Amino acid sequence: MALTAGIVGLPNVGKSTLFNAITKAGAEAANYPFCTIDPNVGIVEVPDHRLQKLTELVQPKKTVPTAFEFTDIAGIVKGASKGEGLGNKFLSHIRQVDAIVHVVRCFASDDITHVSGKVDPIDDIETINLELVLADLESVDKRIGRVEKMARQKDKDAMFEYEVLAKLKETFEADQPARSIEFTEEQMKIVKGLHLLTSKQVLYAANVGDEDVADPSGNEYVKRVLEYAEKENSQVIVVCAKIEEEVAELDDDEKAMFLEELGIEESGLDQLIRATYNLLGLATYFTAGVQEVRAWTFKKGMKAPQCAGIIHTDFEKGFIRAETVSYDDLLTAGSMTAAREAGKVRLEGKEYLVKDGDVIHFRFNV
Repeated sequence: MALTAGIVGLPNVGKSTLFNAITKAGAEAANYPFCTIDPNVGIVEVPDHRLQKLTELVQPKKTVPTAFEFTDIAGIVKGASKGEGLGNKFLSHIRQVDAIVHVVRCFASDDITHVSGKVDPIDDIETINLELVLADLESVDKRIGRVEKMARQKDKDAMFEYEVLAKLKETFEADQPARSIEFTEEQMKIVKGLHLLTSKQVLYAANVGDEDVADPSGNEYVKRVLEYAEKENSQVIVVCAKIEEEVAELDDDEKAMFLEELGIEESGLDQLIRATYNLLGLATYFTAGVQEVRAWTFKKGMKAPQCAGIIHTDFEKGFIRAETVSYDDLLTAGSMTAAREAGKVRLEGKEYLVKDGDVIHFRFNV
């Protein structure tokens, strides 16, 4: 899927360190022939215990996980919306991503200076959010000037769009993002056409020191980020970018031992990857045969023929049926044959909405 999450943050918050961890833990190039793209884009495998269980069940010759992209966004300073620093570059990169992972510094250090002279995660968040709001306000102001003239002439479409633009302008002038507004389905069509920066969903990565990684509950900075995120219905993942960069270089056995020593069940990076995957509205279906067990990424809401087309366009063109069983049902049955005998395998048609965890064999004819 051509969806990507952009990693943003102020200088010295751990953004680059976290991105380095992501690229070091990246997908194997042999499985993804087009992964050698811009140096600021990293392809990362999505951790999924179901894939391992299916591999144990089917015993295939090869197992291939699914993956998606993270983009490292240029740094930002106050005044970016006016072109300060790398402002224009930052904003153009944000426009190209589908969701934002906002790295926030939640650790104190005498060795690493903070751009504003003190560690204040909420101030950091609001600095970036305000720059995005100001950039969106400028875009809406330009658009509203043209639409208003037509609205005065009683053009119905223009009048409808003007209402949406006025609502956005009022929100931006209150320093609030577009995602804080509830729109109807028809209004949302106009909002999407504006390609606003603050329409994108945000996930906060609270970057803590290694002393807090096992139990961040006592970290006051993290508490403040959690409170802030709750108000805007966003998620927070606690990570220690420094440790994640070290863990990313270890093999699976070494990684498990290292995390156990730290008192961690799962790395923060794995949690972040999975949370971002969900934030992008992505889900996974599986194909399982003796040659290969493979995870495939699809956008939630896609129908069976579209999902078949992810494997190959011929699968979508000649789609007949999708032989489908849920992961849970297949695991309970113990084999595809047993699942069929138990009546758990279904033949789904063109209107079937594929669900996360479906194990599918597509029938097609071209």
